[in-house]
Amino acid sequence: MRKILIPTDFSKNAMNAITYAINLFKYDISEFYVMHAYQDEIYADEVLISEKTLDFVTDSVSKKSEKELKNTLKTINEISPNPRHTYNVISANNILLEEVDKIVDEQNIDIIIMGTKGSSNIKNVTFGSHTLQVLRYVQCPVLAIPENYKYIQPKHILFPTNYLIPYKRRELKLLCEMASPYRAIIDMLYISSTEKLSLRQKDNQNFIKEILYKNTIHFKTENSKHIINTVYKYIKENHIDMLVMVNTRHSFLENILFQTTIDELSLHLDIPFLALQNIKRN
Repeated sequence: MRKILIPTDFSKNAMNAITYAINLFKYDISEFYVMHAYQDEIYADEVLISEKTLDFVTDSVSKKSEKELKNTLKTINEISPNPRHTYNVISANNILLEEVDKIVDEQNIDIIIMGTKGSSNIKNVTFGSHTLQVLRYVQCPVLAIPENYKYIQPKHILFPTNYLIPYKRRELKLLCEMASPYRAIIDMLYISSTEKLSLRQKDNQNFIKEILYKNTIHFKTENSKHIINTVYKYIKENHIDMLVMVNTRHSFLENILFQTTIDELSLHLDIPFLALQNIKRN
């Protein structure tokens, strides 16, 4: 059974991510955890809140969260009454990152799916602050869905890699099983000034072939020193439906996520983005 965590702030972007998730896994027996962490909302207006009003405000925000989760569940069942899917709703007096981390560990979550932005929907940035925190620090694959992205079957997937990292079997298997129902083509893109692979790189490439055996894989090489621009260009020229990258030290993705501001980059994603996770961060 697939276990999927979907954080929500009840925004249009969050509902869009939920819709994508239930469509993507429509063929799988799946258990969804739809979660709202509301602690930040309690302290949103520090002028109005005090020790005397804290309990009242907390209770009010909690009840609103539970009501919105019920409404969300009702909408989900109207959109996709799928007998393969079961749903749990979680309303938590916690900050988002801590609650996501907790649920991932307790429920052995396979993948987190969320919008690239939440209700704040700041223009000219690729990821909102909450999504960025989850991408950086939570030890679980994260699939980020851009605002207004309408679900289409992922038929062509791009996976840039330098073949230097020891991939996790479970996470590659997740990608394999996500892609195989749609007979998706996966392009493994090696961006380098040389085509020659070391023995270590060849071993990792063979491991990919072994785990993604259900998929059609194309191994590509682009001669370039500009990783981000090369990825962006490849997406546009090859009609890519999903981008996959691995988040680990010295990886392509870490270079993106740990820039001072993501909006300085030339990569502005308008397709679903799957971040696989490879190491524990302190």
